[in-house]
Amino acid sequence: MQPRIEAFSVEPKLMQSLLKLEETITASGLEQSLIELVKIRASQINACAYCLHMHTADALAQGERVERLLLLDAWQESTLFTAREKAALGWVEALTNVGATHAPDEDFDALKPAFSESEIVKLTLLIGMINLWNRVCVGLRAVHPADIEGAEDKRRQL
Repeated sequence: MQPRIEAFSVEPKLMQSLLKLEETITASGLEQSLIELVKIRASQINACAYCLHMHTADALAQGERVERLLLLDAWQESTLFTAREKAALGWVEALTNVGATHAPDEDFDALKPAFSESEIVKLTLLIGMINLWNRVCVGLRAVHPADIEGAEDKRRQL
């Protein structure tokens, strides 16, 4: 697969703005392990190989268990995810597929026991951000590195 457009070369100012927003959302206080699970799950749904490569590498580097990454697509059936993670993953699926789901009340209500209102806003923005990255990467055909070790070098070269 060949990239369609190198977004950072063509629109560096806009892309840097996206990176700054990403950094702000990521540093907003949600736990890093949850952030990576959210990014990976949305990227699975959107079939974004570039983002899947990046965020699985990041999760593994932060100590995430391989078993949890392998079972993420079946999170509802797994005992490896906490109630908080499951509520977040349900919200990821609802918002990533919003055209079909319309963000149902039951998915939103599942967040309330596990997240404060502030955390729900942060989570919602995080989900929106990874969906934007997925659309940029899939739409412009960003190509992931051939190996996990090379991910750091290629990280934001869309």
